[in-house]
Amino acid sequence: MRPLRSVSLSPMSLEAKTCVPCRGGVPPLKGEALAEIHSQLPDSAEWKVIDQHHLTRAFAFSNFKQALDFVNRVAALAEEQGHHPDIVLKWGKAEITLWTHKIDGLTESDFIMAAKIDRLPRL
Repeated sequence: MRPLRSVSLSPMSLEAKTCVPCRGGVPPLKGEALAEIHSQLPDSAEWKVIDQHHLTRAFAFSNFKQALDFVNRVAALAEEQGHHPDIVLKWGKAEITLWTHKIDGLTESDFIMAAKIDRLPRL
C-alpha cells in the first residue's frame, strides 16, 4: 500500500473516502493545509484541532447506555476503516481523539474518520 498523501487533491467529500494506513515517511498536516482539511468536516466547529497534533470532539448523550451504544458504533467503524481513535466513555458523554501515531500528527485519514464518526446515528 502507498503512504497517505498529506493533502487531499480529490473533490470527494471526506466521509465518502476510506482511511489509508500510514506507513510513515509523510509529514503531518500543518498550517494552511491543516486548516483547509479541517474546514471540510461537516461539523468542523465541533472538532477541535489541538496544537496542530490531534483532533478531538465530545459528544453528549442523555445517559450512559446511549453513550456506550455510540462508542460501540465508533469502534465498529474504526475496525472497518483500520483507523482507531482514543475513546473516553463517561456517563452521558463520549470523547473522541484522533491522530496518526505513526507520524505523531494529523493526516487526511484522521479527518476522514472524524467525518465518518459525524455521520453515525446518535440515538
